[in-house]
Order: sequence, then C-alpha cells, then structure tokens
Amino acid sequence: MFEEKRSRFVYGWMAGAFIVAMFILLQATQNVLLIGIAMQLVFYVVLPVSFLSYHFKTRGVKLHQVIFFRGTMRWLLPIFGLTALVLAFSMSVYWLQLRAFISIAPTAVHFALTPQPFPDALWYLITTSFILSIIAPIAEEFVFRGLILNRLMAVFGFWSGLGLSSLIFGLFHVNFFGAFLFAVVASLLYLKTGNLLVPILLHIANNLIAVYQSFINPFFPQWLMVSNINDLYSKSVPNLVVLIASLVLLLLIIAWLARGLENKIKETRVFWN
Repeated sequence: MFEEKRSRFVYGWMAGAFIVAMFILLQATQNVLLIGIAMQLVFYVVLPVSFLSYHFKTRGVKLHQVIFFRGTMRWLLPIFGLTALVLAFSMSVYWLQLRAFISIAPTAVHFALTPQPFPDALWYLITTSFILSIIAPIAEEFVFRGLILNRLMAVFGFWSGLGLSSLIFGLFHVNFFGAFLFAVVASLLYLKTGNLLVPILLHIANNLIAVYQSFINPFFPQWLMVSNINDLYSKSVPNLVVLIASLVLLLLIIAWLARGLENKIKETRVFWN
C-alpha cells in the first residue's frame, strides 16, 4: 500500500512539475498560439499518459492487451458506416437543440451560429488539426472507454456503467446528445471486440470530418448543415428526416452490438478490476 501511494505521488509530482516548468517557459515567449498548443498537449498527452501509465503499472496491464491489429480489418467498413450515421445524428440533433432554444435563449443560439475567426498561422491550424483529429481520439478512448467505462462497469454493472461513462463523455462536449450516443456506440464496439483500436478508429474518422467542417468547409454538407438562423427553419425537413432515420438505425445497431454482450462480459471478465 505504501509503495502504491509513493508511486502515485511520484507520478503526480513529475507531471505537475513538467506542466509548471513548461508554462513558465511558454509565458516567457508571450506567444499565445504556442501556449494554446501547449495546453492542448497537456490535456491530451501529458495528463492522460501520466495517469494511464500509473493505472497500467499498478494493475499489471500491458498495452497489447487492450489495443491490437488482429481482427481490426473486418471492422473498417462498419466504422465508415457508423461514422456517417453518428455524424448525421449529431448534426440533426444539434439543429433540434438550436430550434428548441431559439425562443428562450436567442443570444446563445446566435452566438453558436456565429463563425469564430481562426488564426492565420498555418502551422497552428495544422498542429491543432492533428491534435484534435488524431491525438485527442486516442487519449479520449483510453480514458473514457479504457479506464472510466471499465471501472464503472466493475462497480455498477454492464448497462449502468456504460450509461454513466457515456453521460460523463457527453458532458465534456457541446453537443451532449450526439456525444452521448457516440459514446454508447464506441463503448459497445470496445466491449464486443476487446480492442480499443476499433473505437479509436471510429473516433478518428468522426473527428477528421469535424475538423474538416471547422477549418475547411463549415457548410458541409450543404443540404443539412445549419449555419444561420434562416437555416433553422428552411432546413427543418431534411434535418427532421435525418434525425429520425439515423436515430432508428443507431438504436438497431446498438441493440445488435449489445446482444448477448452482458453475459459474455461476465464470463470473460474483459474489463479491468
């Protein structure tokens, strides 16, 4: 017990000292963009790696036990289809949220639909795009599916643990309902395959399109994306149709992925204790 506490203290102290030293150096440069990149790296690399390294070490878990290439190829096509469905649902449910809030919080809706300016520095856009589309999905899947999901399932059981971990994931995102449903699908993919690489690939595909929409083409797809107040009304029909269709399909897929999975998890003890 003493050794475990000492190890935890050392990991925490090293991570904290590194973060403080880095920000002292960055403050000296007075480069706002560089500080922004550093904050992203701390959030998506330093903190997750420090915490997960300790978690892996104390439980004797090896990286190859939770992420591997074997059997991944057969999931590539389903991942592309799931990415399209999840994004379709996320965009249409976001439209529904904006429609619901336009009468009670018009200022917030106007702000949400106002394009935010990006820095002109190409290096910053490329670096941020790489972090958000590649590094962030890896970090988030290890933390939310590899750690939080497993721990909550060990305590609360299959469905309660899955629901709570998805709820927590959703709370960290602006589009709560889209993120929540994404987390449910990603969790079931991980539990069905026992391989974090599958939800990581789904997450990367999702974020690549999100980055493309944010930095390159904010109107993609034109017929569905809401970019101003008029679109909330003129694009109601396509958004409503997509919302219903994508939700029904995703619920059917969730039911299929979850079929017999609870008993399998109990028998094989895939999750960590």
